[in-house]
Amino acid sequence: MGEALQPSEVGIQGVLLFRPPPHEDARGSLTEVFRRAWVPGAADIVQVNLSRSRRRVLRGLHFHRTQSDYWVVLDGPAFVGLYDLREGSPTRGRKAELTLDPDREGPQGLYLPPGVAHGFYAIAEVRLLYLVDAYFTGRDEFGLAWDDPGVGLAWPTRRPLLSDRDRANPPLEEALSLAPAFDGAG
Repeated sequence: MGEALQPSEVGIQGVLLFRPPPHEDARGSLTEVFRRAWVPGAADIVQVNLSRSRRRVLRGLHFHRTQSDYWVVLDGPAFVGLYDLREGSPTRGRKAELTLDPDREGPQGLYLPPGVAHGFYAIAEVRLLYLVDAYFTGRDEFGLAWDDPGVGLAWPTRRPLLSDRDRANPPLEEALSLAPAFDGAG
């Protein structure tokens, strides 16, 4: 426990994927899923949320100008779609797609810096624990159309279950005007 973990990169600068090892014994296992030291320069976590999504639900794409997220899928699998909106980022305009499946790969942590649009599709029922470095006020909540052709994410379906908010998210060009400048730190 407590050892340094080397994250995997997913193709978008500052997005980090952690695969923490479980510590098992005859009783079961314990997995340390987050340690602030794993993300140098990151702000402290101030709020932890638990999201439960039925199969076929798509949440997103969402992004923040100042808040970072750290996701841990507790039950899944979840197909994750990411898109770098950050002005000045070397990976601006790049997408990434991955599947987080704790039943097959164990728990994984996904660090998402501000300005990276993120969403997930519940392949089966998903419970997502997400840790954030800013209290929720609604002022730093933005969206991007999940199916914008300019983003080009290959979601597992074209007919997901969406919230009214996600159904009304704006196209890529409008979202780009709201994205933060990239400072190179994350």
